[in-house]
Amino acid sequence: MWRCAMCSHQSSCASSDNTAVHIVAAHPEQGWNLLCNGAIVFDDTGELLPDGRVVAPHRVPADQLAVAA
Repeated sequence: MWRCAMCSHQSSCASSDNTAVHIVAAHPEQGWNLLCNGAIVFDDTGELLPDGRVVAPHRVPADQLAVAA
């Protein structure tokens, strides 16, 4: 089992939607980042929360993406 250093800032980081949340360990070669609140965020936009809940990837459908001309 590994342990990570959690951030010491005083603002609330209860969810990954909070702007105060920041990356404490980046692993782009593996496609994930560890946030200061203990959540793991994946490059495919999925999340694994500290309490074990899973947030499914929420990708934008390809037909809704902007295309550069």
